[in-house]
Amino acid sequence: MAEMKPFVISRVFDAPRERVWSAWTEVEQMKRWWGPKGFTVAHCKIDLRPGGKGHYCLRGPDGGEMWGRFVYKEISKPSRLIWINSFSDKDGGLTAHPMNPNWPREMLTTVSFEAQGAKTKVTIEWIPVDGSTDIELKTFDDGRSSMTMGWTGTLDQCTGYLKTT
Repeated sequence: MAEMKPFVISRVFDAPRERVWSAWTEVEQMKRWWGPKGFTVAHCKIDLRPGGKGHYCLRGPDGGEMWGRFVYKEISKPSRLIWINSFSDKDGGLTAHPMNPNWPREMLTTVSFEAQGAKTKVTIEWIPVDGSTDIELKTFDDGRSSMTMGWTGTLDQCTGYLKTT
């Protein structure tokens, strides 16, 4: 397969960078907005340090649960977070995507926070980690519209949260 292009999505938030950074790094704030529209955070823990883990559970509108985890690689306050993102079980173990077993097991996630006056541009870059199989890479490449929908819903929730705080 040719070199994989990352999935990239950006949003400008009407809040200063330090405020947006806190929304992405503090448990009590992430609980109020993380996940696509219609989902709520049922569980969230963050150990914000290189090698530290984040572990969360999203509860869907139908009551179903979806667990995920972060393993932080880099924390450059307030400009960048890098983590390995994956689906998990309730104990934090690595699992396959609950609805798509061909989805890459691990995604390198880079979130950049760029000050733009009193606003903040957040850019998310997502790409399968080295070692992903050809079928996982194809599934990722074919899933760009789904990723856009999911991340747009999540960023919409963050926008709403930042407006209320």
